Amino acid sequence: MTILRKPFGKLFFAVLTGLLLTAAWSPSLFAPLVFVGFVPLLLVLDFIFHDDKKRKGLRSFGIVFFSLLIWNIGATWWVYYSSQWGSVAAFGFNTLFMAIVFQFAYFTKKRCGATIGNIALVIYWIAFEYLHLHWELSWPWLTLGFSFASFPSWMQWYEYTGVLGGSVWVWVVNILIYNLIKNILYNRPFYWKKRTVVILAFIVIPMEVSLLIYNSFKETKAPVNVVIVQPNIDPYNEKFSGNDAEQLDKMLALAKQQVDTNTDYVVFPETALAEAIWEEFLESSPSIQTIKKFMKPFPKLNFVCGMSSQKRFKLGDTIPITARKSDATATSFIDDYNASFQIDNTGRIQLYHKSKLVPGAEMMPYPKVFSFLGRFAVELNGTASSYGTQKDRTIFNSINSKNKIGTAICYESIYGDFLSEWVRKGANLLFIITNDGWWHDTPGHIQHCAYGRLAAIEFRRSIARSANTGISCFINQRGDFILPTTYWEAAVIKANINANTDLTFYAKHGDYLGIIAAMIAVAAVLLLILGAIIKRNPAGSTTEL
Repeated sequence: MTILRKPFGKLFFAVLTGLLLTAAWSPSLFAPLVFVGFVPLLLVLDFIFHDDKKRKGLRSFGIVFFSLLIWNIGATWWVYYSSQWGSVAAFGFNTLFMAIVFQFAYFTKKRCGATIGNIALVIYWIAFEYLHLHWELSWPWLTLGFSFASFPSWMQWYEYTGVLGGSVWVWVVNILIYNLIKNILYNRPFYWKKRTVVILAFIVIPMEVSLLIYNSFKETKAPVNVVIVQPNIDPYNEKFSGNDAEQLDKMLALAKQQVDTNTDYVVFPETALAEAIWEEFLESSPSIQTIKKFMKPFPKLNFVCGMSSQKRFKLGDTIPITARKSDATATSFIDDYNASFQIDNTGRIQLYHKSKLVPGAEMMPYPKVFSFLGRFAVELNGTASSYGTQKDRTIFNSINSKNKIGTAICYESIYGDFLSEWVRKGANLLFIITNDGWWHDTPGHIQHCAYGRLAAIEFRRSIARSANTGISCFINQRGDFILPTTYWEAAVIKANINANTDLTFYAKHGDYLGIIAAMIAVAAVLLLILGAIIKRNPAGSTTEL
C-alpha cells in the first residue's frame, strides 16, 4: 500500500487503531468501532512482515506498543486521579503484556504462515485476558468483551460464554475485515461479495440471537425489597478525616426515608464505616451499636455495609503475610482489611474481606520483586500497606436462609470467574458496594457501573449496587438499569428485585474459553521454542559422545 510506504504512514495507522479502540470504549455509543479497531494495526504489521527491511520483529513490537498505549491511556486515563504512579504502571505494564501477545503471534506467523498466525493471535489474546484475571499484576479493565457493556441487549449470550466470548467475537470480526481490506488493497482476486456476507453474518447473527433472548427472557418472581444508600461523602477531603459518627448518622437518615417493615435489605457502600474497627471487638463498636438500634423496629431487616477493619494476631497464631508489626518488640501483628458485613435482627454478624485487590493501590504485587517501589505506594482507604484477603467467598445468609447474598467490593465486580464462586455457593442475589469517588467525575465510574450489567447477564442474578458518590442502581437479570442515581449527589432508592437460584452455563463452567485458549497457547509457545531449538541444532549436526 502506498500510504504505508510514506514516512508517517505506519505511524498514522497505529494511531488510528489507538483512537478507534478508545472511541469504542464504554461509555461510548460507538462500541461497534471495536469490530474494526485492530484492522489498521494488522495492516501495518502485515506490511512490515513482507517488506525487505531488517529487525521486523522489533519494529512490529514498537509499533504495536505505541498503538496500544494510546488505547490504554485513552480509555483509562482517569486512573491517574486515584494513583499517579499506579496509573503509569497500569498503562505501561498492560500495554507491554498486550504487545507481547502480538509478538508471539508474529513468531507463529513467521513459522506457520498467515492463516495459522491469525488464528494464533486470537488464541494468544484470549489466553492473555484469562491469565490477566489470575495473577497479582491483574488489570483486566480493557478485556475486549467489556466494550459492549452499554448495550446489554446485544450480549445476552454471555450467560453461556462470559465476557471472554465477546472478546472472541471482536477478534474474529476484526480479522475477517482485515483480510477483506487487505485483498482489496493488494488487488487480489477473491469473492468479495461472499466474504462481505460472511462478515455481516458474524456481526448480525449473535446480535439477533441476543435480541431474541432479551425480548423473551422472563424473571422468576421472587421479590426481595432492597434499599440502597448513596451518601456522597468526598473520599479525599471528608471520608477518612471527618467525624465517623456524623457520617453514619447521615447515611442512616437517608435510609430512614425509604425503610419500612417490608424492607429486606439496606445496602451501604464500600468503607461506609471508615474508622478501622477492630474485628475482635466488632460487637462493642459504637457504629455497630448504632446500626443495631436503627434496625430494631424492622424485624425482617438485614443490613449490608462496607467498612475498614483491623485484626490483631499474636505470636503463635497463623500470621498472614500482609500483617505488619504492631510495635518494635513484634509481640503482635496487625492486618488491615477492606471488608463488608451483614447484621440481622438476631444480632448475628457475618464478615467478608475483599480478596481481589487493586495492584499499587490496595496491595503491592509480588513484594519481593517490587519492594523498591514501596516508597511510591498509594494511600487509599486510610492505609498504605497491603490489605489482608481471604481464600473463599463468604455468603451472607438471611435469618431464614431464604436469601443468600454475594457481596463484591468495588474492583471484584469485574471478575466473572471470581463472582461465580458466590453463585455456585448458592448466592441468589449479588450486591456491589463501591467507592468510585477516587476517580472524580470521569468515565471511570460510568465504566465500572456498566460492567455490572454484564455480570447480571452472565449469572442471571439481580444486582443492587451501592456507590458512595454514584452511580448507585439496581440491575435486573437482563442487564437493564433500574433507578440509576445521579453522580455526586446524596440519594436513597428502593425497589423489589427478584432472587434466582438457577445456574447459567457460565456459572457452572466459568471461563472455560480462557482455560482452553491458555492450554493451546502454552502448547503452541512450547512447540515454537522446540522448533527454534531443532532449527539451530539439526539432527545431522549433533556430536556423538
